[in-house]
Amino acid sequence: MGAVPPEFYSGGLLEAPLVQNNKYMWPETDKTQQLLQGARDGDTSARDALLQRHRDSLRRMIEMRLDKRIQQRVDASDIVQEVLVDANRRLADYLENPKMPFHLWLRHMAKDRIIDAHRRHRVSGKRSVDREQNMNVGFNMDQSSVDLAAQLCDQNTTPGAAATMQELHVRFQAAIEELDDQDREVVIMRHFEQLSNQDVAAALDLSPAAASMRYLRAIRRLRTLLGPTAVDE
Repeated sequence: MGAVPPEFYSGGLLEAPLVQNNKYMWPETDKTQQLLQGARDGDTSARDALLQRHRDSLRRMIEMRLDKRIQQRVDASDIVQEVLVDANRRLADYLENPKMPFHLWLRHMAKDRIIDAHRRHRVSGKRSVDREQNMNVGFNMDQSSVDLAAQLCDQNTTPGAAATMQELHVRFQAAIEELDDQDREVVIMRHFEQLSNQDVAAALDLSPAAASMRYLRAIRRLRTLLGPTAVDE
């Protein structure tokens, strides 16, 4: 999952989303389809396995998306469990009319839970953890954001040679905040959630062509905002 159309690479953009430890965020779909069929056939073990094989993926997505300050109050594992309980309750309806891939269905429920968590902890005064942020779910930057920033600055430059990690964090955060909400979301979904263009199109209710163009526009805008790599001391 998550491959960037090859024509984007010819323009100097990334060939594929960043994959940490050679492991994609979401489970491969063939096995998921087998388990879905088993669940349709009434196999309870397939049903349980289907939900459990997405537990780690959900946790990673929620930890990425949930504000770190809120994570001091809300355990990501609790949100994962809430999502899986809800998914188990609603699975029959999904199987009857699967409007989107299973992992996107789970992701949609998880995102709703994250927004609810942000809303619950969005209080007045100094206790607010996000009063200056909009309600769009963001993401927590990590090494992959540094890698992406370095590659956008200079395809042949490594993060260590380009600048300190802290500098790239700051530059990338400032640049991605300059994108409009949907462009920023496309970049996060493609490069940090490692979703395919088809997945992004389905999640954002866009045509695949429109999702591709929005992604390309967002990456070009990010490159412009990031500017050149840091000059040598």
